[in-house]
Amino acid sequence: MEIHLKEISDMVAEERHALIVLDGAAWHTTEKLECPENISMLTLPAYSPELNPAEQVWQQMRQDSLSNRCFETYETIVDACCDAWNSFTSKVGAIGSLCSREWACLGG
Repeated sequence: MEIHLKEISDMVAEERHALIVLDGAAWHTTEKLECPENISMLTLPAYSPELNPAEQVWQQMRQDSLSNRCFETYETIVDACCDAWNSFTSKVGAIGSLCSREWACLGG
């Protein structure tokens, strides 16, 4: 996680500050984690998938492509997930519409 934060930190423009929104995974919340000074981390409340963009995407993919199906093999599961992902990402604006929060934008 620290290596990942360092990579993000290196990409943040001078005089800017990044905010990273995290779920409550242990490796996100450990006090041993050293966070670069140009990054702040905001941990989402427990049991709040509606606030987690990844959960929004996963819910949409399940709804459109993956629910109520049986899979014969591991490979068919992976193929179905890849097809669902490719279908989802081919829709212009799909990620933005699910993951953007107007109230979270600062100054446009």
